[in-house]
Amino acid sequence: MQIAGVEISHPDKVLFPKKGITKADMISYYERIAPLMLPFLKDRPLTLHRFPGGINESGFYQKNASDYFPSFIKTIKIETEEGTNTQVLCNDRKSLVYLANQGTVAFHIWLSKKDKLRQPDRVVFDLDPFDEDFEKIKEGAKIMRDLLKSKKNDPSLMTSGKSGLHLYYKLRRGKDFDRVKTLTRDIAEEAEKKEPGLFTTQLRKDKREGKIFVDYLRNAYAQTAVCPYSLRATEEAGVATPIEWEELSRIKSASHYHIENIFRRTAQLNRNNEE
Repeated sequence: MQIAGVEISHPDKVLFPKKGITKADMISYYERIAPLMLPFLKDRPLTLHRFPGGINESGFYQKNASDYFPSFIKTIKIETEEGTNTQVLCNDRKSLVYLANQGTVAFHIWLSKKDKLRQPDRVVFDLDPFDEDFEKIKEGAKIMRDLLKSKKNDPSLMTSGKSGLHLYYKLRRGKDFDRVKTLTRDIAEEAEKKEPGLFTTQLRKDKREGKIFVDYLRNAYAQTAVCPYSLRATEEAGVATPIEWEELSRIKSASHYHIENIFRRTAQLNRNNEE
């Protein structure tokens, strides 16, 4: 069996047991979603969240490109405190399918691109819930949007596909990660001061007292955030889905969109764009 010119190994292996989603199903998803997902992946180093045995078995995060990856998988050498890493880039459909065939369920992207690795062009705030009260997360997202708009930032919104919501916006390159992390930390702390009963910046989960953790820590060199349209390793096979703010009231959970309904949404978006 081939998809996008890649020979698929063990296509019938069930990766999401609750829904019976096979490896072939997952790879077909990535092949089909590629036109929407690749612009977010383009030229950004990746961390792969791989589950070769399925999501009910232990997965692992992979930063270094494997020696056996074929030559069409592009890589970039990254400076680290320990030396260097050679990380994967994914700029085309064949590469996306190949990496999915390696059991990559979720794709996590840097907030900078290969030509200026130390200068982010994207900022992300991850609203991480303490409990399953998704209405609280939705309210927190609206408050964060107003705070960011007051600082001349216009955030977009994304369901994480797992548990929370992400607010993100483009950033003109020029500031380094240390500066951007300081700025985003200040915003997170301001949100906490404005709504101390709702938000926290406490790193320790046992100190969060049921509040939403405003995670600004992804805005740092070599840190990552889940890529829009990536699957997540959950029973629901949730998809990290960009949504419009006016849709928020209708969203029931962070996995509101998943592998079984995401293409109904994208088809509707295409129809709306054509009108």
